[in-house]
Amino acid sequence: MANLRQLARRTAVIAVPFFTGIAVALTLFACCCPRGVTRMPEPAAAPPLQAAPDVAPPADAIPSTGHVQTEMRNVLFRIDPAVDLRIHTLRGEMFDKTEGRPLDFDDKRSFTVRLFRARIGIAGADLTALMNRYIFGYPGSPLKNLVIHVHEGRMVQEGVMHKIVDIPFEMTADVSATEQGMLRIHPLDMKICNVDGTGLMKAFGITLGSILKKLPDGVHVEKNDIVIDALRLLPPPAIEGHLAGVELHEDELVQIFESGTAAPELSPLDPHEPNTMIFRGGTLRMGKLFMVKADMQVLDTDRHDPFDFWIDYYNRQLTEGFTRNQPNYGLKVYMRDFADVGKPAQAGERLAPE
Repeated sequence: MANLRQLARRTAVIAVPFFTGIAVALTLFACCCPRGVTRMPEPAAAPPLQAAPDVAPPADAIPSTGHVQTEMRNVLFRIDPAVDLRIHTLRGEMFDKTEGRPLDFDDKRSFTVRLFRARIGIAGADLTALMNRYIFGYPGSPLKNLVIHVHEGRMVQEGVMHKIVDIPFEMTADVSATEQGMLRIHPLDMKICNVDGTGLMKAFGITLGSILKKLPDGVHVEKNDIVIDALRLLPPPAIEGHLAGVELHEDELVQIFESGTAAPELSPLDPHEPNTMIFRGGTLRMGKLFMVKADMQVLDTDRHDPFDFWIDYYNRQLTEGFTRNQPNYGLKVYMRDFADVGKPAQAGERLAPE
């Protein structure tokens, strides 16, 4: 009888922690079931892309005079139907990946944009699309249905984490730049089904590194920090630059790039334009036009908001704009905002005279 009592006590000592852990896990998963998950809406389909004209001479038949220097200010640079890069300021250069070939605007996969210095912002909705489509948008990704916004100097990220089952989570994080020029996302608070996820993970000895094991090139986890080589994961054109700092404004993450290159500002053909892109030097191809020793300033026909530019459809924007040759053989190119193409003129918008 005494032996039976001792056996029962030993069984209870083993069973209580085991079943307690099972109960906690089941409670955790059960609380996730009723909660709905916000899904990112599918972006609007891009209009059909027009092929570049093939009547121009081949690019390697035109001599290049070096890299095309560029400067941009107040430009929404579209890289995807759902992703805009807010270029507040940018000074850099653009060049073909094959040295000696001209810069070809009609093939964004052929060239690289190198940042000397820049301030580039991205809004919460664009961060959401970027994370879902390009960073965690691969089969078997441990994170999905992400929704991101920036609030009170912090990044707030909601979504679904897959660990045997799908677990809704909300993470508030600090964002900074590493010495290597990477983007570091450092969790400050984690909620799993409105429960203190940080405490639960610590109690069970779980880190983000143990959960996020299958990650794309350019993303890795250091303990609970997610480290991202953001430029490497963007769609074409390729962008090179050293991330030196990060600022978090209301619903905007601003990345500050600084390479240490002492590149002077480019003198614009018209210095009074608030929204502009300048291209200087090198050889630039746009459709049938080859501009040797480029000297071109792209201007926004509507100066009241940022210049909405999509390189895939620049000719559509240009078709509804106009150009002006300058006494020094430079060229002013007036383009409509991409979102305004096909629409009536905005109040105060400058259009070509009929």
